Amino acid sequence: MELIRGLHNLRPEHRGSVVTVGAFDGIHRGHLGVLEQLRRCGEELALPTTAVVFEPLPREYFQPLEAPPRITNLRERLQALAATGIDRVLVMVFNEALQAWSADDFIERVFVGGLGARHIVLGDDFRFGNAREGDFSYAQAAAQRHGYSVEKMDTVLIDGERVSSTRLRAALMAGDFVEAEHLLGRPYTMTGRVEYGRQLGRTLDTPTANVRLDRIRSPLAGVFTVRVSGAGLDNVDGVANVGTRPTVDDSLTASLEVHLLDRKVDLYGRRLTVTFLHKLRDEQKFDSLEALKDNIEQDKTHARVWHKAHPAI
Repeated sequence: MELIRGLHNLRPEHRGSVVTVGAFDGIHRGHLGVLEQLRRCGEELALPTTAVVFEPLPREYFQPLEAPPRITNLRERLQALAATGIDRVLVMVFNEALQAWSADDFIERVFVGGLGARHIVLGDDFRFGNAREGDFSYAQAAAQRHGYSVEKMDTVLIDGERVSSTRLRAALMAGDFVEAEHLLGRPYTMTGRVEYGRQLGRTLDTPTANVRLDRIRSPLAGVFTVRVSGAGLDNVDGVANVGTRPTVDDSLTASLEVHLLDRKVDLYGRRLTVTFLHKLRDEQKFDSLEALKDNIEQDKTHARVWHKAHPAI
């Protein structure tokens, strides 16, 4: 899959494609339906396929701490998009200038002037333009004038309910990983590079890998059983804390700290994939580091019991 960073990097060979556009946070089964339809259209028309995404997500730009927690960071989104078999992804920086574009501006600068779109596939809930005036009907009305065709992807339902990032986010926030996997079509994971932290875990006899999340807020908060892959590891049992470390520093941004059960591996600078399996407890603030240490030992014991009852296949 080819990654194009910004309209200014579009070249003549990028013109003439089947296009879709959206936030695509999570790349859940609703998104996968749109992308599969995009891929089929590309095959039928013998044209390459292009997905347009935004970074940061629009609400994050204006209200970073009030925006919905991010399900996937940009790298995770791109990896999931590449797995669908589409040809290109155009990442557009969302900023005040882009926000000011009208729906006509977006059609003319992105669909027509930038990508020379021949066919457009839109999800049923996507809106574009500064007043959110652009939707499927708007794009359809402009189709004949600009020489493209457009079709709408119908809502994907699971258990009679619409599949959406909002529904997926709610499942993750509730620690319902069975429902999350049902909506995603795969287990929920986070990926990131291990960074140097405050080394506090070592003083608590629980060395942790501090995994960079590359997002301000996470839909997860608490302590979880996990399995860890990457850096030579393959589904190694672990326990993880996701949150703002209230006992230590009350940070505003989310952190992910992973402890490998009964394994000692130098992971600094390595990239890990953490698969979330079960929620053990909510995030808590303890009165002292000693109380935190005692609770961590309980978490490790509970995690070992859970992993023993649910061995990796």
